[in-house]
Amino acid sequence: MSSSSGAARRARPGPWPPAPPPQPQAQPLSWAKRTGFQSRVSGESVAIASASSSGQVSLPRPAEAPSDLESGPPARPNSALPPPPAAAAANAEAKPQPPPPPPPARTRRRDSDGGRPNGQAAAAPLPQLLEEEDDGAPERPKYELRDSPGVCKCSKEERCVAVPIAVYGFQHYISMLGSIILIPLLMVPAMGGSPDDMAAVVSTVLLVSGMTTLLHTFCGTRLPLVQGPSFVYLAPALAIIYSPEFFGLNHNNFKHIMKHLQGAIIIGGAFQVLLGYTGLMSLFLRLINPVVISPTVAAVGLSFFSYGFTKVGSCIEMGLLQLLIVVMFALYLRKVKLFGYRVFLIYAVPLALGITWAIAFVLTATGVYSYRGCDANIPASNNVSAYCRKHVLRMKSCRVDTSHALRSSPWLRFPYPLQWGTPIFSWKMGLVMCVASVIASVDSVGSYHASSLFVATRPPTAGVVSRGIGVEGVSTVLAGLWGTGVGSATITENVHTIAVTKMGNRRAVGFGAIVLILLSFVGKVGAFIASIPDVLVAALLCFMWAMLCALGLSNLRYSAKGSSRNSIVVGLALFLSLSVPSYFQQYRLQPNSNSSVPTYFQPYIVASHGPIHTGSSGVNYILNTLLSLNMVIAFLVALILDNTVPGGRQERGLYVWSEAEAARRESAVMKDYELPFKIGHAFRWVKCVGL
Repeated sequence: MSSSSGAARRARPGPWPPAPPPQPQAQPLSWAKRTGFQSRVSGESVAIASASSSGQVSLPRPAEAPSDLESGPPARPNSALPPPPAAAAANAEAKPQPPPPPPPARTRRRDSDGGRPNGQAAAAPLPQLLEEEDDGAPERPKYELRDSPGVCKCSKEERCVAVPIAVYGFQHYISMLGSIILIPLLMVPAMGGSPDDMAAVVSTVLLVSGMTTLLHTFCGTRLPLVQGPSFVYLAPALAIIYSPEFFGLNHNNFKHIMKHLQGAIIIGGAFQVLLGYTGLMSLFLRLINPVVISPTVAAVGLSFFSYGFTKVGSCIEMGLLQLLIVVMFALYLRKVKLFGYRVFLIYAVPLALGITWAIAFVLTATGVYSYRGCDANIPASNNVSAYCRKHVLRMKSCRVDTSHALRSSPWLRFPYPLQWGTPIFSWKMGLVMCVASVIASVDSVGSYHASSLFVATRPPTAGVVSRGIGVEGVSTVLAGLWGTGVGSATITENVHTIAVTKMGNRRAVGFGAIVLILLSFVGKVGAFIASIPDVLVAALLCFMWAMLCALGLSNLRYSAKGSSRNSIVVGLALFLSLSVPSYFQQYRLQPNSNSSVPTYFQPYIVASHGPIHTGSSGVNYILNTLLSLNMVIAFLVALILDNTVPGGRQERGLYVWSEAEAARRESAVMKDYELPFKIGHAFRWVKCVGL
């Protein structure tokens, strides 16, 4: 009886609706814990800032099933209110508690950047950014940093060692052909150079690119990164070419302008050497992250839109054909394999160029672009016939026999330092190139980090990054001494090339650099490249600049994709990088005020009519020139906003570099980044430029 009364007392219901049980004081959750975001970048596991700084809304989440940003939020519970306490107690006594349900299954998705299955822990804290295979599974390069492709173990077969490595390395450079050779094909005509001058500059670019790549492979970061003429230096170089003091030149203007460019490039390279070898780059790395690099690199590609299709339109049928073929190879046929290789994706640029060039040769030989009594080598201003003045530009753009460089060029050519004369140093042009070298360093930092996640054991240390920037400064000084017209830097296309060729071995890249040096001594090679028609060059540049813009924006994969903070910062930086330079370029610009400058190059004559007017002409030149460069505005806006607007580490996607002390304890990391022949042991005391 007493037991039944006790049970009745236990089952006595309380007031209805029941008062909610006291809850412990909830601790503020970080953005990563609330959303279940897991780093796919560098293995960060630290907590980040609260949601109020990123625009995210805090929602209650079940503790047993944390959500994933990629798989979506988990299912909400069906019951809206808890059961009464009495009913809960009765149910607990009546039947046992069922086991907790398993967490909801997360589906496997295919991401454009090689995403892994949701909810599956990564084997290593490295992102998978490679080109996805047909089955969607990401894979690392076939040959990584210290692998030996093609090396035979048998000592009797040592002759087979060099052949596969050289083939792999040459493949690496052929896939990057557009980034290496197209810049001199655009710059030399702007400087008033002849086809022979263009052939000499192309040979010089091949030599300097090979030398600086070997230098970076041995003494820089030691990553398999090809060095060469950078698009970052192209806009400042064009601004110097169209400086007001060069407008009145009538003869030898190519060599005179080249000597001024050499002086400015040497100053910019010396500044980059100081930035790297003094350790300032190690401090500067704290301000550089994907949200800064993405709009900066993208603005480099977007800044040349006035040249691209404007030049293609001079021979619209050949230019469009070239552009369509390269797009078809790079996109529509990118998964087609021949002999086990994605030939169309790897060699999209050289294959498209060869096909279009052959078609243009056939059309030229059959007389499609021949007009009676007209000569393409006679300027339009010297033609008496109105009929010839109308068609001379079309003939010069479409025909493939307008350049005589291949016939007049020697078989052997030896580019040497100061071949254009003694450099002329100007402090205002040198300061412009110093700013360009800073932005080139920012671009290179993104390439260092992305490529290290492909081919190395761990990302480099801050000291190794500083060492690489210092070597790039030395490379730029060499480019100024030899006279390539632009500075040398890590080519942004390196990451894409490693992804599509599956070749990340530095020995193969070194062999390719040796092949490049040997080709620079064959004068006919430079002359053959210099004879590419202008319209085909413009069409390829349209594709290369678009890919440069895409590679820049791809750095955003390291940051939080759903963050409104990052979206606003990047969007504002990109918009202002187009709008602010447009104001400077159009300020008091009179139409046809300078007919000697083509319309697509008129944005670079801003130094003669810019809005800034102070008591110093040099200060006017520097400010008007720098503020008219798209990449400078994008870099400044992104740098200031990203480092002042509140945001967590994982939301911003901050780069995580290896610690020097931890790297010294891992033999694999030491083998990846230490200097060869134990040179680094003599410089262990210089902690800011090494391991």
